[in-house]
Amino acid sequence: MSIEKVGVVGCGLMGSGIAEVAAAAGFDVLVREIDDRAIEQGRGRIRKSLDRAVSKEKLSAEDRDAALGRLSFTTAVADLAPCDIVIEAIVEDLEVKNALFGELDGLCGEGTIFASNTSSLTITDMAAATDRADRFVGLHFFNPVPVMKLVEVVRTIATSDETFDRAFEFSRKLGKVPIAAKDNSGFVVNLLLVPYMLDAIRQLERGVAGIEDIDTGMVLGCGYPMGPFTLCDFVGIDTLYKISEIMYDEYREERYAPPPLLKRIVAMGRYGRKSGRGFYDWSGEKPVALAI
Repeated sequence: MSIEKVGVVGCGLMGSGIAEVAAAAGFDVLVREIDDRAIEQGRGRIRKSLDRAVSKEKLSAEDRDAALGRLSFTTAVADLAPCDIVIEAIVEDLEVKNALFGELDGLCGEGTIFASNTSSLTITDMAAATDRADRFVGLHFFNPVPVMKLVEVVRTIATSDETFDRAFEFSRKLGKVPIAAKDNSGFVVNLLLVPYMLDAIRQLERGVAGIEDIDTGMVLGCGYPMGPFTLCDFVGIDTLYKISEIMYDEYREERYAPPPLLKRIVAMGRYGRKSGRGFYDWSGEKPVALAI
């Protein structure tokens, strides 16, 4: 069965990006959000991103308008019933996700694939809440979705070959580069990346070096595009904290445990770029490292 109509649940930073790339790739996309205000915020986010692509001559104005024309929005979960694939991009809370998939399971047809954009929860735990574990995959996109080429396609022990192949090919049609990953918390990228960021925080706690020096060391010494603390602020420090808790609960290994400093920064409401302050103050023209 070919995938033609795409459902996306959630139109925040990740959901809006997924909806955008699917519409730009020629798919009809239905986005579900909780209320009209959230819909308008998501619609505006998509329009702004597409306008930016036009201004950079990466997309024609005609293609932008065509993509916008393929997008529709709803507040009703039931409207997702005709979709060939439904991609969830909501809060990183297993109970909330399972409630959504349980509802969708009774609405969607047998051929509909369910996919989660989770970055740390296991797909099995969500698939188990439905009667279609064989038609359940992970599709982990990376932020910003319109720019980042990678998609981790995650299969559980119950995912059928047909479902995996359809999801893999769908990712290619989005213009992405898919890689196959087993269903373990963190998949491939976060399994390796999260300990790196957490260890940088531990070295800061131990006084090895300051924020800017550690960042500069990893950029100039290892050729990384940004240092670990800049990356933390881009990812979202609250998001990193949540992911590390989930991964530590899964593996019980110290390298996944959130350091005390991470918890304190979250408690202070310093979530990174999205809040204006994290390890850096982002209010000026250039980020300035904050006192820890």
